[in-house]
Amino acid sequence: MSNPTSQTYQWPSKTVKTDYPLIDNDPHFMRVVRYARTSDYVHGVAAGVAGPGLLYTMERFAPSQVGKGGFAQAMRLAGFIGLTGGFLYYYQRSILRFYGMSENAREVQMDMREMVDKVKAGEPLYGESKLTPAMQGVAARQSRYSALFFGVLPWFNFVNHSQHGVDTAKYYQQAERELEAERLAKGSS
Repeated sequence: MSNPTSQTYQWPSKTVKTDYPLIDNDPHFMRVVRYARTSDYVHGVAAGVAGPGLLYTMERFAPSQVGKGGFAQAMRLAGFIGLTGGFLYYYQRSILRFYGMSENAREVQMDMREMVDKVKAGEPLYGESKLTPAMQGVAARQSRYSALFFGVLPWFNFVNHSQHGVDTAKYYQQAERELEAERLAKGSS
């Protein structure tokens, strides 16, 4: 026997107590990439080059004698692992700022500017989704704080949804203040 009335429940998003303000506990993949700092790129490249670089250095000082083409295969594998590891390190450094687990003053300002501009333009804050609200909730629960488990299972958020663990009223209030200031500036000129 099925229930003819279907309800969608939205549980409050869990948050972790941190030293810095929470920006988003489940940011979209592209947003994390856009907010990355130059230092994230540098650390990611350094981590990515470390494996193949060390393998090459060891081969120069103590040749492995693996035979024709063996070292080239090992370098390709080390390059792939280095590239993957470097990207994951870069991504995790960026996403930890969204969680408030490292200094994030620049990202807080970027977030406020981006969201206030969306409010002024009448766009949805976190993008439009083709999924039902129930499926958005499932996606949010599966990827919330997922970067804390990157060492075991890299998991990214590719879904637009409205469950991000922050009170969005601050964006609307800031947009109202800015629109009021613009209106007053036009009225006095």
